[in-house]
Amino acid sequence: DVRFGKQPRGIEDIFVSLDQQDSTAREHIRCAFVSTNSITQGEQVGVLWSQLLRHGIKIQFAHRTFKWTNEAPGKAAVHCVIIGFGREDLAIKPLFDYAEIDGPAIESKAGNINPYLVDAPDVVLPSRGDPLCQVPPMLYGSKPVDGGFLLLDNADKERPVSVEPNAAKWIRPFVSAHEYLNGETRWCLWLTNISSAQLAALSEVQKRVEGVRDFRAASKKVQTVELAKTPTLFAEIRQPKSDYLLVPAHSSENRSFIPFGYMAPDVINGNSNLAVPDAPMWLFGAMTSTMHMAWVRAVCGRLKSDFRYSAQIVYNNFPWPSACTNERTNERTNERTNERTWITFSGKVPRGHRSRRTSRARCPRRACWRNARTAL
Repeated sequence: DVRFGKQPRGIEDIFVSLDQQDSTAREHIRCAFVSTNSITQGEQVGVLWSQLLRHGIKIQFAHRTFKWTNEAPGKAAVHCVIIGFGREDLAIKPLFDYAEIDGPAIESKAGNINPYLVDAPDVVLPSRGDPLCQVPPMLYGSKPVDGGFLLLDNADKERPVSVEPNAAKWIRPFVSAHEYLNGETRWCLWLTNISSAQLAALSEVQKRVEGVRDFRAASKKVQTVELAKTPTLFAEIRQPKSDYLLVPAHSSENRSFIPFGYMAPDVINGNSNLAVPDAPMWLFGAMTSTMHMAWVRAVCGRLKSDFRYSAQIVYNNFPWPSACTNERTNERTNERTNERTWITFSGKVPRGHRSRRTSRARCPRRACWRNARTAL
């Protein structure tokens, strides 16, 4: 506002009038930007769009994720969105989708485009520390921060065991998202209860522990240097003490269903996975449902276009159906467990099952958002 305290009132009125005209004009300003698609996914949505919505900003048109191309040599693959916005709420909003990430745009008319670029109400999911509904908590996996000294391939595993057979009791299967999704085998030294005398008797293991200590001590991070005092242990330990449901944090968007699987407590869960300890069978059934996968596609973070499953955004905000816990649901889940496993690991879709693209096009996104809006 511009004011001249000693000027006649008529002069002040002129500036007040100009200010009002300016405010009215701002209501009709429209702008757009091209951005990486991260601003419409995962935690970034709450950080950016909650503020914009609070100030009355409406999305007026949008292009969902497409592959950005240019003529530069050695160009990087960048997945982008285009978003047009302003204060004015248009009755019809063009929404462009891409059947193929580098294909032509397909236009549809939307009544409302929310920050996830879906024709649905303006719901922004918070980052929740606890589940919205009464379901078991989801934990991160254990993080080694070891310089590779605590992790073993098949050859690394056999070497200390052949020299010192007692080392076998301290070696556990280790599974990261890569091993789980690709059916590969890996191992780790799990020395949580080893005594000084037991460690001193295992020279090959002790060499690896010394490697961990040196790696952590050389770090520029104060926290990591402090961890050099406990080189026998993973930096962050969250290993379940009972059977758990393993959830890979990253998975290809080409899968109709993210592969989840039950693991025994002696299989060490790496930090590229999540875990639900003591997960009942109905939970597995709900998480491998088409409804849950529609939710994942709509709200999860992405690495390019691949899924990034998270506890705070995806799992803890999911409006779990109240009928999930009944006995019939458990029976139906048992019936389809082998079928889901076969599809996700073989990459083939048997007759009668929709392809990924068909399934994606028919996902019940609106039903998900209706449930989320009611729950929130």
